[in-house]
Amino acid sequence: MELAYYSDYAVRLVNSEEPARGKDSLTSVEAIRDLFDANSSAARRATDADVTRFRSVRARLRAVFEAADTGDETLAVALLNSLLLEFPVSPQISGHDHRDEDGRPLWHMHLADHPSNATAGYAAIAAMGLAFHLTEYGVDRLGLCEAAPCRNAYLDTSTNRSRRYCSDRCATRANVAAYRARKRLEADRSVKTGLAADSAQRTSASGER
Repeated sequence: MELAYYSDYAVRLVNSEEPARGKDSLTSVEAIRDLFDANSSAARRATDADVTRFRSVRARLRAVFEAADTGDETLAVALLNSLLLEFPVSPQISGHDHRDEDGRPLWHMHLADHPSNATAGYAAIAAMGLAFHLTEYGVDRLGLCEAAPCRNAYLDTSTNRSRRYCSDRCATRANVAAYRARKRLEADRSVKTGLAADSAQRTSASGER
């Protein structure tokens, strides 16, 4: 499993809350377990105490995305480094059951589950995955959706660094809103132009009298 895969852990956790909409799906042990991969042993260690701990880590990860979104690279890196220090990873070389054409294991780097608790395990993986993405592709590849009031986190993997929305749904909604705004502006301008023309005609008629 490539390390880039783990960056999605951070996105999943951050997007479990939508502050602008007052929504929070991280309310139970089951919700925590849903964030993990199905075969994660750390997920099975989750308890009610992890709900509060997960929310704390989520707030810190969102702060990384917010700093990146505003262009404050130094702050984004500092916030992420603090998570890496607090939640160190346990890397392992793994082959699982995957084999190449010659029957040899397909070795790759794997981040092992943290032995202490579910929060530490998830935070370590999420922070390391996000750090890998940041150093490999740049801080500007960490974004927050521009479709208000969404503000979900996303990782920009576009070739020209052009992504602005977390999903096609938000992109469509934003485009429709922008189209309607342009139409309203055109209508307002048309009305003002018509009023100006009427005023000019009345002024001209008054002058002729």
